[in-house]
Amino acid sequence: MSAFVVVNPRSGNGRTGREWKAISRRLASVYPQMSVGFTTGRGQAMSLVRGALREGFDEIVAVGGDGTINEAVNGMFVPDGPLEPDAVFAFVTSGTGGDFRKSFGIEAGWSAAIDRLKRATVRQIDVGRVQCLSGNGRPTMRHFINIASFGLSGMVIDSVNRASISKMFGGSFAFAFHSVSAMLRYKNTPVRIMVDNKDDEIATISVVAVANGQFFGGGMKVAPDAALDDGLFDVVVMGGAPAGQSLSKMNLIYTGDHIKEAHVRVVRGKHVVVAPVAETAGRPVLVETDGEFAGRLPASFEILPRALNLRC
Repeated sequence: MSAFVVVNPRSGNGRTGREWKAISRRLASVYPQMSVGFTTGRGQAMSLVRGALREGFDEIVAVGGDGTINEAVNGMFVPDGPLEPDAVFAFVTSGTGGDFRKSFGIEAGWSAAIDRLKRATVRQIDVGRVQCLSGNGRPTMRHFINIASFGLSGMVIDSVNRASISKMFGGSFAFAFHSVSAMLRYKNTPVRIMVDNKDDEIATISVVAVANGQFFGGGMKVAPDAALDDGLFDVVVMGGAPAGQSLSKMNLIYTGDHIKEAHVRVVRGKHVVVAPVAETAGRPVLVETDGEFAGRLPASFEILPRALNLRC
């Protein structure tokens, strides 16, 4: 088994780089034959992974945060599907948020992630794909394995990715801090949503999560019933509650009990199309994928059933 390990040494506020010697020793017990590539900037994990697959590596291991995992997965896909359908993906979470691991019940820290890999088997999971407009207004495509969302969450992710001080206190603090800050500034936005070519409606939303996994935002259990291999998104639509009520009940999203609230509904489907309505023309609705800024509406989300071989 030839594994290519893509490492983001800056993840976890530089902790991954500082502890890489210890990580690599433990990882070598799982992958005796491994090559390593270090990222030096945003987007590089994708190109490193793509190059490794074309060189013949049959397993990709991402070491870093959710953003590194997302970039690595994007390197494994091209517009018409997997670059190498038989390739296997694995991950070692060592970053700020660590939301993807939570759907598998993996504890925080790289040591727990490597212990899991030692006894892991390969399973097939779904992958999401979104087409939207980039920040400069050009069409763009991104893949995601956890959750894509738009609205308030897009604003929060944009703020978190620009932040430095808040992330020093950990992912949960950074996301909670910027969520509260964004709530005070955000205005609920009307958008047109259609799921599986039906239920076309205009909804006034704060956040819509197009969920493959269960957690986002540093531990928020936004889609408690989502399954990674059921061939469906859990589309969680939130909006309509007064700002004060949203703040007072923000803790519910950490337990998943928010879906019982009157202003939250969940729809399951394979294809989601969303567009801003006229009132939002001067106010872009931002989109994020797996905690990374992706662009803005309009957007189309589709699920690729069991498109990724995951060792976990």
